[in-house]
Amino acid sequence: MIEAELKARVHLPEETLRRLDELAVGRAEVYQDTYYDTPEGVLEARDEELRVRTVHGEEGTRTLLTYKGARVDEESGSKPEHETRVEDAQAVHGMLTGLGYVQAVAFEKRCRNYAFEARGRQMLATLVRLSEVDGAFIELETLVEEEDVTRALDDVRAVLGELGIGPADLTREQYTDAVKARRES
Repeated sequence: MIEAELKARVHLPEETLRRLDELAVGRAEVYQDTYYDTPEGVLEARDEELRVRTVHGEEGTRTLLTYKGARVDEESGSKPEHETRVEDAQAVHGMLTGLGYVQAVAFEKRCRNYAFEARGRQMLATLVRLSEVDGAFIELETLVEEEDVTRALDDVRAVLGELGIGPADLTREQYTDAVKARRES
């Protein structure tokens, strides 16, 4: 499946939260993300990602192992995604290190997630704040087959518009890059 997703900077987060609250019940979660790569940076060079995410929320803690392939849509940055829940986060970190991967970057995201249906699609909107990056972001995604990416992104853009997020707000900035740049400055 392809994660047809757009990300945007949010200039009025409280207004965006109000509109999201009209669509669904939000759930607050904290993500602890660790991205891995080879020592030579092979995954980054191929536009791929390997991540361990531990999610802390009201419903408990869960850990996910995710691999994202190279972009299938340059404008949005949408990627194929393969994800599975893992039982033991430390064991997965140990396995990846044992296989020769190194930690590329790790950071925490504070998120409010909203799952809802719009335009005949299951969508997930996430309002994101990172302590190391100024401002707030919104991610809006839906999972689709590759041949449906263009239509799905049109639907995602329309829903973002309904949330008060316009084309000028869209960004392809990666959190990993923003965090690394902040730490280097």
